[in-house]
Amino acid sequence: MPTRTMAIARTSLELVERGAGGPLLFLHAGEGLAPERPWLDLLARRYRVIAPWHPGWGNSPLIDGVGAVDDLAYLYLDLAAELGLQDAVLVGADFGGWVAAEMMVRSTARFRHLVLVAPLGVKFAGREERDIADIHAMPRTEYLQRAWADPRRGEVDFTRLPDSELAAIVRAREAFALYGWKPYMHNPRLKRWLHRIDCPTLLLWGVADRIVTPEYGENWRRAIADARLELIPDAGHFPHWEQPEAFAEKLAAFVGGTP
Repeated sequence: MPTRTMAIARTSLELVERGAGGPLLFLHAGEGLAPERPWLDLLARRYRVIAPWHPGWGNSPLIDGVGAVDDLAYLYLDLAAELGLQDAVLVGADFGGWVAAEMMVRSTARFRHLVLVAPLGVKFAGREERDIADIHAMPRTEYLQRAWADPRRGEVDFTRLPDSELAAIVRAREAFALYGWKPYMHNPRLKRWLHRIDCPTLLLWGVADRIVTPEYGENWRRAIADARLELIPDAGHFPHWEQPEAFAEKLAAFVGGTP
């Protein structure tokens, strides 16, 4: 997957870019960007896709050696300005959805549509209730069962990967835990400001998601004015990976059908 490195805000970002058309900024899940998945190619048939590796993933360094979602929100707003994006589509999945929401409560000026794919980042339930599954505390087999409609789709034979890829996976997992360790995978203040998102918003959810359930998605829908929630059958927490065609079609229909 060809990439380039861009200097910005006294750090650097590794970017994947492909396609032509209107700009679409894609913020990846905690699992990172997987080159063997077709969803980037499907989006690139319609849009100019810009997909940065988050700081701590790929070849993007952590900002000042630490992890804060606030920093990512401002970094990507700076990236949108540096790239001159106008009327862009912002898409965020899982952890990337959390970052996208943090961006949009600050400024929607450069974006005309927001698509959140099973985002993390908000706690709607009470203090003693868990609405985001603790993926760091469960065995790999349970994680696959919760995250995928068909766990076989998420299986990886780590014994066949080169050391460089294994090191990148470990580094990404460390970064993911760093950003979302405490409080676990959410910002307690974000829920208060979701009403500031003032552009058309689509929430996409896998029917079989048991990391954050469709009921959790319904809470997001109620928190964002005029947001739309659509479910994707035969998909879990990563519908853009499990059902990439359905994901791309729903996104394009939403963007093309709303002003």
